[in-house]
Amino acid sequence: MTLAVEKLGPVDRAAFTARLERILPDARRALGALYGDSELVWTLVGDALEYAAVRAEPLRRLDRAREAEPRWFQDPGMIGYVCYADRFAGSLRGVRAQLDHLAELGVTYLHLMPLLKAREGDNDGGYAVADYDAVDPRLGTMGDLVDLAAELHRRGMVLCVDMVLNHTAREHPWTRAHREFYLTFPDRELPDAYERTLPEIFPDLAPGNFTRDDQLGAWVWTTFHDYQWDLDHANPAVFRALLGVMLRLANRGVDVLRLDAVPFLGKRLGTDCQNQPEAHLVLQAFRALTRLAAPGLLLKAEAMVPPDLLGGYLGDHDPYRPECDVAYDNQLMVALWSAAATGDARLAAHALRRRRPAPERTCWATYLRCHDDIGWAIDDTDAAAAGTSGPAHRRFLSDFYAGRTAGSFARGEVFQRAGDGASPISGTTASLCGIEAALAGGDAAALELALRRLESLYSVVFSFGGIPLVYMGDELALRNDPAGRNGPDNRWIHRPPMDWAAAARRTRESTMEHRVFTAVRDLAAVRARTPSLASSAPATVLDSGDRRLLAYLRGAPGGDPVLAVVNFGPDPVVFEAALPDGLGRPVLLHATPGAEPLGPDGVRVPGCGFYWAVVHRT
Repeated sequence: MTLAVEKLGPVDRAAFTARLERILPDARRALGALYGDSELVWTLVGDALEYAAVRAEPLRRLDRAREAEPRWFQDPGMIGYVCYADRFAGSLRGVRAQLDHLAELGVTYLHLMPLLKAREGDNDGGYAVADYDAVDPRLGTMGDLVDLAAELHRRGMVLCVDMVLNHTAREHPWTRAHREFYLTFPDRELPDAYERTLPEIFPDLAPGNFTRDDQLGAWVWTTFHDYQWDLDHANPAVFRALLGVMLRLANRGVDVLRLDAVPFLGKRLGTDCQNQPEAHLVLQAFRALTRLAAPGLLLKAEAMVPPDLLGGYLGDHDPYRPECDVAYDNQLMVALWSAAATGDARLAAHALRRRRPAPERTCWATYLRCHDDIGWAIDDTDAAAAGTSGPAHRRFLSDFYAGRTAGSFARGEVFQRAGDGASPISGTTASLCGIEAALAGGDAAALELALRRLESLYSVVFSFGGIPLVYMGDELALRNDPAGRNGPDNRWIHRPPMDWAAAARRTRESTMEHRVFTAVRDLAAVRARTPSLASSAPATVLDSGDRRLLAYLRGAPGGDPVLAVVNFGPDPVVFEAALPDGLGRPVLLHATPGAEPLGPDGVRVPGCGFYWAVVHRT
């Protein structure tokens, strides 16, 4: 096939041709396995060329810089912040007006939760998209999004936006113009056959996986809600249409696409229709073709799957297959909440020690909270190695964080029932780590421990590896929003509107907001100037010598690593574990106040405290 590459200038033409040579084998392999059409790849390459030809020059400059430094997103100065635009500042223009708040915190990566036009009424928090090419009018216009992206780039920040791949709203124009884009059935024969092995995602809110549509006269696959129609990713026209959406968003200045619900893209009878080979092939093809037209664009996988399956979404196959660039480290998140509840880091240490690292061209997104509930992804093997039962421990965590366990410091709420009793939990970081309970009880000692707990949990998010993400309000210790119980579901209790009065208190030294904001800001600043904390630097979990301690080394071979120690217990603990040969005495980098060296090899870590040190090689 002859490509009209003359649409590009000489420099861009050469770069496009070089990229095509690199990605063509990956694209051909994935598309051939999916669709069995050897000519489809050239149609899609032609589409990519059309988008490359109209890409704005400032974005092309970013592309060239990122191609020259392909690990740009693994820089230790990449610090993330996640929020809903309306909850943070009312609109996209409001977000732009509040960027100084983020810059003060050290943020360089802004993830705005779903902002494309969703259906009216219930819309799953914006994930029922009715128009991929329009912004929710309550937030502004597509022009406002372009302006925000340009301002972020001017400040050295990047923009992440959600792209829903598995489904659209039933009101989307495609449901009328392209019914073949969706999975529909004339009767219940196949739906019933699929249902025998399908789990329910929202058993309380939206039981079942299929919905009868009387106007259509058919049953529609609706994995999440009855108003969200699953797309048929076995149809190449669906792939082409979604590729166009992704490239249009990239050309409007979006730097990262958070690909929603990616485990659900492949449907196979007799399975749970999650994590199927087709889902990975779709992502591999998207990665190749978006990289062809917009090489500065990153893909981030939203895959809340068992730990042993998570690496596949980063291309961790044998052999390696380029897939997404970033994936959420939900295993680390759950391990941290487990250690905080029990005061015991053994399960976390075992789980993190045995897993495979992210492929070197990729990284994790590390976090404590997101917009969703917390599901207890604890592997039974890891639990057994830590001396407990997986099912029993998951039930314990659910009860503990719902405040149903004696001595619990948490004030979370059960999101929905779980048949095994391990129900997922809603709640802000501050409410889950004890700040809400301590304030309500007027307990100064408990408040001090809770504040240290929040700071130390975030110290792991910032130091274990990956791009750290701060969920909106955590930097101010915002608690559960009671008004959220009036929303479609109780996850809105941890999606409070930004409290700008609380934000103003961050400048007053006697306030809790000042303490927490300063703590998070300092973690970001220390990380940004410490090369061994780059996202790609490997982590080595150490034998801490005490069940309350999680200890690990970060750093590339040949450099001076960083030693991180976290005490999950309420009382001080002395860390004296031997370091690997060739490492000298740790030198304090950053720590909870009260952490102090004890002799040449030990350090006293306060209750619920942390300690970072640079370890020089001898």
